[in-house]
Amino acid sequence: MTIKVAAIIGSVRKDSNNLKLVEYMKKRYADQMDIEPILISDLPMYNPDIEENAPQEVIDFRNRIKQADAVLFAVAEYNFSIPGALKNAIDWLSRGGFVLREKPAFIVGSSMGVLGSVRAQIHLREILSNPSLSPWLLPNNEVYIGSVHEKLNEQNEMVDSGTRGFLDQVVGNFVSFYNRIS
Repeated sequence: MTIKVAAIIGSVRKDSNNLKLVEYMKKRYADQMDIEPILISDLPMYNPDIEENAPQEVIDFRNRIKQADAVLFAVAEYNFSIPGALKNAIDWLSRGGFVLREKPAFIVGSSMGVLGSVRAQIHLREILSNPSLSPWLLPNNEVYIGSVHEKLNEQNEMVDSGTRGFLDQVVGNFVSFYNRIS
């Protein structure tokens, strides 16, 4: 069985390294997961005044998450935290049906710096612990890919064997986790 995974790309940057990472994962793990990258650049700013009559972009975004078996968060780090666009997307997911609640999920993150989004992922885990969100996050499998620009080539292939092996292990752990809790 292939797990249908909605991969929320936590950056709006056109040449996002996290989008490249997800595209790599989509190809490499196609036999285990059907990964659909979801861009968040078209989402309007969350506004409680319009949450009852959410714009179509928000409805479509929520539906894509709801229809997935699992969620992958690919998070960049801006100023020691998650990008504002990702927080905005998560705010929309915290309303209108609790589409993340108890949905299996895991997190990856990369950066050109050496820490690979460590601080952003700490904040993301804290945000996702909100009872209005609370996905079932894969425990003890933090993926921080530092110096990603040196590890992915121009064809979006992971050329760093250590990182490739680690991703293989984490994806295997996620598939086992998914099968155990689903």
